[in-house]
Amino acid sequence: MNSAHPPTPAHPASDAQAALVSHRHIEVFRAVMTAGSVTSAAALLHSSQPTVSRELARLEQLLGYPLFERLQGRLRPNARALALWDEVQRSWQGLERVVERAVALGQSHEAQLSVLCLPALAHALLPGAIARLLRAQPQLRISITPQESPLLEEWMSAQRFDLGLSEQAATPPGVQAVPLLTLDEVAVLPAGHALAAQAVLQVQDFANQPFVSLSADDPYRRQIDARFAEAGVARQLHLQTHSAVAVCAMVQQGLGLAIVNPLTALAMAGSGLVVRRLGFSVPFSINALLPLYRPALPEAQPLVQSLEAQAQEVTAALQRLLSQPAN
Repeated sequence: MNSAHPPTPAHPASDAQAALVSHRHIEVFRAVMTAGSVTSAAALLHSSQPTVSRELARLEQLLGYPLFERLQGRLRPNARALALWDEVQRSWQGLERVVERAVALGQSHEAQLSVLCLPALAHALLPGAIARLLRAQPQLRISITPQESPLLEEWMSAQRFDLGLSEQAATPPGVQAVPLLTLDEVAVLPAGHALAAQAVLQVQDFANQPFVSLSADDPYRRQIDARFAEAGVARQLHLQTHSAVAVCAMVQQGLGLAIVNPLTALAMAGSGLVVRRLGFSVPFSINALLPLYRPALPEAQPLVQSLEAQAQEVTAALQRLLSQPAN
């Protein structure tokens, strides 16, 4: 690398000096490292060689240490320059991603919806709705983040996502709730269980039965436990998990009976799992959550419409399943 300016003596830079380092100084350093010489860097920056040499020397002066060794009229980056180069590369890559994102936001085919939903809804309702939406907008990009309550509601209130899916009846602050469906929880049993012969299960049918529960802090768990406590019916409570999918998987293995949300039950029906109505009501609702203060992407409303259509289809499929004659 060619340069005419002399080496800069090493001395500590003061805070005031370091504060004078500008984006232009870093740009010059990057150009020299990228192009391999001051002459080539000047061409890259559409500048002159003396100007680039002067700005590079000024950077070293402000930093208080040399970045290059001057050998026979050429510049060789020293260890500090290489360390700085690693940081500059990372920063520039980040800036390039910001620029790419800024450009992409102006192109409809590059739009990306960010969706926050309960883990159970990520497999039981959202996939069908997304399939509907992508048939109409195949270039749309969607990012899905599963999260449990109450963090889900907190993040939606913080306006961090374009759309959320929640089971909570209360609407979080700063959010508009769009009701999608209201159904009842259902019973799930292992195939071949004696109670599978009944089309409807009452509270008393669960007496002394092994029962797989949701976790103790789950709001539906509390409702279910309250129903059994009111009726004075005891169950064998040896297993609990936070996931409705895991509950159904344990029931499939014959580890007990359970009461779960109808969407998960419908998705996992068959293959050793029987679904039955309950003779008592444990309401289950789903709302789409839209942030009130986050700039709305035009693709959010079509996703809500796809969710509404999918909810109607799921409701009809559940009714057909529950209308089948008991074995």
